[in-house]
Amino acid sequence: MNPVFELNDLHVSLQSHHKEIELVRGVSFAVAPGECLGILGESGSGKSMSMKAAMGLLDHSFHVKGSAQFQGEELLGKSAEELRRLRGGKVGIILQNPMTCFDPLYRIGQQIAETFSAHNNWTAEEIHIRSLELLEKMRIRNPEEVLEKYPPHQLSGGMLQRIMIGIATAMKPALLIADEPTTAIDAITQYEILNELLHIKENHNTAMIFISHDLNAISRVADRIVVLNHGAVVDRGDFQHILHHAQDPYTKLLVEKRADVMRRYTAVLNGKKETAHA
Repeated sequence: MNPVFELNDLHVSLQSHHKEIELVRGVSFAVAPGECLGILGESGSGKSMSMKAAMGLLDHSFHVKGSAQFQGEELLGKSAEELRRLRGGKVGIILQNPMTCFDPLYRIGQQIAETFSAHNNWTAEEIHIRSLELLEKMRIRNPEEVLEKYPPHQLSGGMLQRIMIGIATAMKPALLIADEPTTAIDAITQYEILNELLHIKENHNTAMIFISHDLNAISRVADRIVVLNHGAVVDRGDFQHILHHAQDPYTKLLVEKRADVMRRYTAVLNGKKETAHA
């Protein structure tokens, strides 16, 4: 099966004070239709920068070389306008903090409509109907009222994140990039968001790239995991491989942290049970 998206030997460097700093060093991976690839790494590891470089979201102070192909077509070298049309259409992007991704001066309905009109020739009535369908699909109550509200002070972070996912998937993208989508929300909403992403992957045959520093979140949605550290791939494999056969010290540290959290969680549960029987 041909990959939907593929990076080959991607390098990203930053020119600073007459010195070039390499931030991404030879990253390669691919993702197929209906598959979720998890990219795991701490802040500054290069995980988000790799995708931003591929999608044309870095400014001219960054130098990008290598290859980034979407459906067999090279992205590096495309114009800003070509990449803008791709983003939000065939490629959906969900960003980390929904509270800062919407303009507080405009109603959420206006912002959804603006995205729809940029990628379609729908009438105002069609856009309104599809906006309501989007909110209903994301299980948001009273959609007519929600369209009239202003983010972020009238809508919660979890609701805005669901709306962002709805917008990103409304165009039925071949590739969905979720960049730390569960970082700024509570645990219950995080659970709902991960379930929604699983539903999208399984029911629409969408290729998905899930970027996170959270091994627990990635383990729920990813079929395969690539671990980045200091801009390079240091481990790769499915979750069981990462859990039991990781070679890199950084990956082993992530696994141990997860195991420690689970041990404490189990201890608390056992403590509660013992209290209940006493």
